[in-house]
Amino acid sequence: MIDNGIPIDVAVIGAGPSGLAAAIALKQAGVGRVAVLEREPQAGGIPRHCNHPPYGLREFGRILKGPEYAARLVASARNAGVEIHVSITVTSIHGDGLLRLSTPEGVFEITPRRVIYATGVRETPRSARLISGARVQGVVNTGALQSMIYLKHRRPFRRPVIIGTELVAFSALMTCQSAGVRPIAMIEADAIATARWPSAIYPRMRGVELLTNTRLVEIEGDTVVQAVTVANTDGQTRRIECDGVILTGSFTPEVALARCGHLDVDPATGGPVVDQWGRCSDPAYFATGNVLRPVETAGRSWAEGRQTGAWVAQDLAGKLPSHDAKPLRILLGDARIKYAMPQVIYPSKGAGGMSEIQMRVRERVSGTLIARMQGRPVWQRRLNTRPERRIAVPIGEIISQAAADCVEFTIE
Repeated sequence: MIDNGIPIDVAVIGAGPSGLAAAIALKQAGVGRVAVLEREPQAGGIPRHCNHPPYGLREFGRILKGPEYAARLVASARNAGVEIHVSITVTSIHGDGLLRLSTPEGVFEITPRRVIYATGVRETPRSARLISGARVQGVVNTGALQSMIYLKHRRPFRRPVIIGTELVAFSALMTCQSAGVRPIAMIEADAIATARWPSAIYPRMRGVELLTNTRLVEIEGDTVVQAVTVANTDGQTRRIECDGVILTGSFTPEVALARCGHLDVDPATGGPVVDQWGRCSDPAYFATGNVLRPVETAGRSWAEGRQTGAWVAQDLAGKLPSHDAKPLRILLGDARIKYAMPQVIYPSKGAGGMSEIQMRVRERVSGTLIARMQGRPVWQRRLNTRPERRIAVPIGEIISQAAADCVEFTIE
């Protein structure tokens, strides 16, 4: 039971790879009571729904399917002494770590010494994508598809089209094939697949047409999907008969608690504003994994979680710089830069933290990424990159040049 009278040192909101990894790292660092709070009836996060490889090579030294990977993470956390509480919803967050919870036993308040926000991401629904056409059955995102097929053993359609070519789109393709569903086409608005080569070879190997420079215009049907209309960059349209539409990618961090609470949210990433230790605007709160920015793999989220757990343990021991010190703010002076994370940096020596500022761009970019302080260039690097490609800027090189309260990035 969560309310057993024993003070909680750290509460972790979310039992996916990053949250569980953070909790394990905290216990390994000697932190006393660590409680993971998960609203689903089972811990493990999104991998529970992904009954295909590859998971686990970084964490366990072997390739696993998603449910096996999730089960190993949960077992590792419990073996480390982590408490995992499922079917618990954090209804609101407040200053100094106060959490209000809804549980099967009733409504509670807890005030751990620190809170780690690890709620992950969600895919953008149809309504937010502004897709016209009939409101019919058979339009799902990847998460709903995987839940239907792997957890509920239902086959929602037989001949869908897949919208998008991020890694999750190929996960949707594998999910379909495991259930005997044969997608007709994958549709990508860009000139090439978003996921790195050789991912674009996979749909063709499976007999699925990959349509690049193509966008979804309209969904047709009376009560269920009957066809879609797509258009290429020349404006030419094509009608594709199908019985389902899978909307993949376009992730956004799951930050309802932060938006309804008191934490600062970055409009660029959609996640909480953090410093290089993942510390939020209220220093009782830290954030880790895909809630920081969309979107990284389970393995990278796990690695980030381990780092964050270690940083929180440092903070509990009084080894992180004061949150009251003056930070260096990261500014984006070019609309082509999609985001930067962390958004603030505290100049410090020997306290660790993230080694890189993570960036991504909105469109294909070839140019020079330049960091300026008070108009003076202090760092630069040539870029030739595309959307969803990771860009890393060394924090140490930026801090060493710190002579102002902000650094602005542009592309020339």
